[in-house]
Amino acid sequence: QVQLVESGGGLVQPGGSLRLSCAASQSIFAFYTMDWYRQAPEKQRELVATITRNGATDYEDSVKGRFTIFRDNAKNTIYLQMNSLKPEDTAVYYCYAPAVNEWGQGTQVTVSS
Repeated sequence: QVQLVESGGGLVQPGGSLRLSCAASQSIFAFYTMDWYRQAPEKQRELVATITRNGATDYEDSVKGRFTIFRDNAKNTIYLQMNSLKPEDTAVYYCYAPAVNEWGQGTQVTVSS
């Protein structure tokens, strides 16, 4: 069973940056497509970014050009670099491994002045 642990959330001012990390417990992580989701208060969880095992990426429209998903397979870790943050990016961010239906515990990102 793969376990996922996120870190890197926090409070940041509009226009600022954060980098989220998601560490996986198993080396077979390298064979997985991995996703970042987010859930804002009273809203449904939404897919933010995806990275395949070969490194191909895709993004939700509102974060294109601002967020970058990348992976370090040697460290069993994926990252979400978030730049030019906006208040509407405020949410709990989760990493997800769809192949094994495993979620991390989430990390809070708050964008506020």
